[in-house]
Amino acid sequence: MKNISIDSLKVSCSIKLNDLPTLIDVATSEKKKEKELQKIREKLSKIQDMMYAHNKYSVLICLQGMDTAGKDSLIREVFKEFNARGVVVHSFKTPNSNELEHDFIWRHYLALPEKGKFSVFNRTHYENVLITRVHPEYILSENIPGIEKVEDITPDFWENRFESINNFEKHLALNGVIILKFFLHLSKEEQRQRLLRRLEKEKHNWKFSPADLKERLLWDDYQKCYEEAINKTSKPYAPWLVIPADNKETARYLVAKSILEELEKYEFHYPELDDEVKGNIKMYHDKLASEK
Repeated sequence: MKNISIDSLKVSCSIKLNDLPTLIDVATSEKKKEKELQKIREKLSKIQDMMYAHNKYSVLICLQGMDTAGKDSLIREVFKEFNARGVVVHSFKTPNSNELEHDFIWRHYLALPEKGKFSVFNRTHYENVLITRVHPEYILSENIPGIEKVEDITPDFWENRFESINNFEKHLALNGVIILKFFLHLSKEEQRQRLLRRLEKEKHNWKFSPADLKERLLWDDYQKCYEEAINKTSKPYAPWLVIPADNKETARYLVAKSILEELEKYEFHYPELDDEVKGNIKMYHDKLASEK
């Protein structure tokens, strides 16, 4: 299997999405990719167990991408070997009335992982500089002082949001949250094919919404907003990785490999028993073994 450098996927300087591939050749079969993914899943499961016992760090995985980019199936396949109690997936929909009574990050803060655990954000706090930027009228429902109409939303408003997001993530990183952000980079043609399959296969009809076609007309607007958001918020403590997503199996493998390589940088370990307990291990064992 062709070795792909994960560092080459990280955004460490200004990028243009049009210059980045949505499909890469890993020179192997789908079956081989699945076997490699399985090996990574098993390693991640062991790390998860040790990280839980270590109880100092947590992990936040952020997934963004256009409709049909494969976020749901990626989550299912990458995390299937995890202890279910150690990973929680949050899918952020349109804010409800209670969430709109708070600042735009509040509901995401509530979903952060406890020490030793993983949280996966399927769509994230970045929706607040993506969909609301393409549809600025949505901002009006947030009832923000000084914002009475769309024309009140200035470029400085978005700059302040980017700054708030960077500060939020830096605060998390300083307190032991390992953050990895993945943009599933899908081509417009591949999205068209996936939407067609939803219509052609009856069992997938439920996934289709006419709104998908309306949002597709805004493809270029979304790409521009994604590009700016990634460039302004990819930091060493919370990097963005742009994952070629036209092939779902390759995307899953690259995301899993990225997570594994990042976690292997940390020295997680099981806690040491105190000297008294350690010195009496044999006695405890013999006592239990002798019970009828």
